[in-house]
Amino acid sequence: MTNSLGFEKPEAETRVVVAMSGGVDSSVVAALLKDQGYDVVGITLQLYDHGKAVGRTGACCAGTDIHDARRVADRIGIPHYVLDYESRFRQSVMDDFADSYLRGETPIPCVQCNQEVKFKDLLETARDLGADCLATGHYVRRLGPLGAPELHMAVDPARDQSYFLFSTPREALGYLRFPLGGMHKPDVRALAERFGLAVANKPDSQDICFVPSGKYVDVVEKLRPGAIEPGEIVHIDGRVLGTHKGIIHYTVGQRKGLEIGGLAEPIYVVRLDPARKRVIVGPREALLTASLALRDVNWLGEDIPADGAPVMVRVRSTSRPVAARYLPLPQPHVVFEEPEAGVSPGQACVFYSGERVLGGGWISGTTPAHPLMLALMAEGGQTAAPAA
Repeated sequence: MTNSLGFEKPEAETRVVVAMSGGVDSSVVAALLKDQGYDVVGITLQLYDHGKAVGRTGACCAGTDIHDARRVADRIGIPHYVLDYESRFRQSVMDDFADSYLRGETPIPCVQCNQEVKFKDLLETARDLGADCLATGHYVRRLGPLGAPELHMAVDPARDQSYFLFSTPREALGYLRFPLGGMHKPDVRALAERFGLAVANKPDSQDICFVPSGKYVDVVEKLRPGAIEPGEIVHIDGRVLGTHKGIIHYTVGQRKGLEIGGLAEPIYVVRLDPARKRVIVGPREALLTASLALRDVNWLGEDIPADGAPVMVRVRSTSRPVAARYLPLPQPHVVFEEPEAGVSPGQACVFYSGERVLGGGWISGTTPAHPLMLALMAEGGQTAAPAA
């Protein structure tokens, strides 16, 4: 008889390692699986300086979270271990975060953490503990047989985290379980109340876990002292409108905080040029992107789209999939059927077929749809993403 996690053996003989962040979601996963009779082991990762984050609220893996995870483990009666991954996290996630901002990108450190730490190092630790699988509190569904699992959007669209899991290694997907993918958040909190968990009403994490001040600029300055340099704020028509203290203070699509007055129309950050230390601004239509280039593409589907194949892609975690075409040469790139606004290097482009995640890659470059943007790039010697 197959149990709820897909194994043909009794729950009591199925060992599950649960990645416990100290929040309500992963705590409910541990309690739910324990209640169903599984052999559950909880693991919490210490990813950054614990002392500096004690008392910090609103951030995943903050100092109090380790304490909260331990309290939950004691409450439900499971063994709990705290593993020091601080050095690994600094090398794989924090350093890349700082360097990405200095390259004029907008990084997603949570994806890097999933890819390099949770679904690689932690997964190996779970195997070393004799676990049959690793379970997390992500809102995403893993469907299909054990030998050919598929990654799908969560039932609750407001909580769906499939965009952040595109880089999951295909071989790791068979080992992972996501018990909350078919639930809505109010139901999860109700379960926490039912199990008597102290984190039942704990707020969801909002900030990047290793930014204790809530200001990512402070982290970049600490990790890369002296690397932040001032430069010009330039309109797409070539006018120099002002100066800035460093491009890391800006992101593509930003409108507020530019400190530029006297203009007849609203302006936005439309591009960052780290080579010339320039922040490029312009009207909203200058944000439109015709195509984008990808690096480190990861495929979870059995078949990679053919050259020019129609695909649905999502270029921001908060956006809906839009129609595009995939072209693998001269390097993997995507051409939008209709120009897309606010596409930023450093973010992810995730491929979907309906609710199924086929894979994705990191956006390494973009081709603007606005002619003045193309001219400005050519002037600066910048190379656009490949065209159709």
